[in-house]
Amino acid sequence: MQISTIGLDIAKNVFQVHAIDAAEKVVARKPLRRNQVIPYFKALPPCLVGMEACASAHHWARELTKLGHEVRLMPAKDVKAYVKRNKNDAADAEAICEAVRRPTMRFVRVKSAEQQGQLMQHRTRDLLMRQRTQLINAMRSHLAELGIVAAQGRDGVKELLDFIAKTSDDRLPVNARASLMVLAAQLQALQTLIGSIEKRILAQHRANKASQRLETIPGIGRLGASTIAAVVTDPKAFRSGRDFAAWIGLVPRQDSTGGKQKLGPISKQGDRYLRRILVVGAHSVLRRARQQPDKYPWIIQLLARRPFKVVAVALANKMARIAWALLAKGGTYQAPRLVTAE
Repeated sequence: MQISTIGLDIAKNVFQVHAIDAAEKVVARKPLRRNQVIPYFKALPPCLVGMEACASAHHWARELTKLGHEVRLMPAKDVKAYVKRNKNDAADAEAICEAVRRPTMRFVRVKSAEQQGQLMQHRTRDLLMRQRTQLINAMRSHLAELGIVAAQGRDGVKELLDFIAKTSDDRLPVNARASLMVLAAQLQALQTLIGSIEKRILAQHRANKASQRLETIPGIGRLGASTIAAVVTDPKAFRSGRDFAAWIGLVPRQDSTGGKQKLGPISKQGDRYLRRILVVGAHSVLRRARQQPDKYPWIIQLLARRPFKVVAVALANKMARIAWALLAKGGTYQAPRLVTAE
């Protein structure tokens, strides 16, 4: 009996296989250790392999594709509906095997190692920036305990760092100054590391024509453009810009029934990092629109009816749709011409 479809539940060390033949009869149910996976699939004829798009899934998809298998990755939440009863590795593998054969199932494109490396730069920068914020907050709170405060922003942080470095000031106890100097040194090291990563992201942006075209969209800078270009490897995987915005999670969550449409807050599905970059970029456009209302009449009219953050999400949705259109159809962003009333 030749295996036609395999559901593979991946993990750190123990993998679970559920294999069926063309007649949908179960051929194999077995666990595999990590070092047994490649030899097992190498001995099989080419077949369809389904996996959940989770940690290390793209790596295994690339490795199994090299062996001649057809690998399809699926969102874990879509596979969950096919788990019959209790959750365990064998039940998960069986559900994956069932889900991968459904004609309406949505699949995740396999990323190359280079694409994952580009995204790692953004994730690393994001982590370092969070750590930088933690250090700044720690220094502010420690100094506030001693009655030393400064204004918010970069100037305030610089003032605190100058105060810590000034050994002639007696307001800081010796032990407090020693601890704060450690935090200040770590903050300086983080600043250097963040700068080096941003240089690599800038080089990545300049080497990518799609990223340069995305930068022409108002609210999408170099960081957002390079992120979108790295995340969206194939824009044709989305049927429209609306689907792309929904994938990011910038559309209302529905709870409709009985023909009554009920919309809630945004779904917040998809890539949180990309969604945050688009919303932050939309905030900058809104601030610019308040300074130059003649250039952004649509935004000004919307701000008159809706709260600031609601308008920011709506604008981020629009930016995502425009980004998809540029990736799928080419070209650069052209600002709409304003019609003046006679």
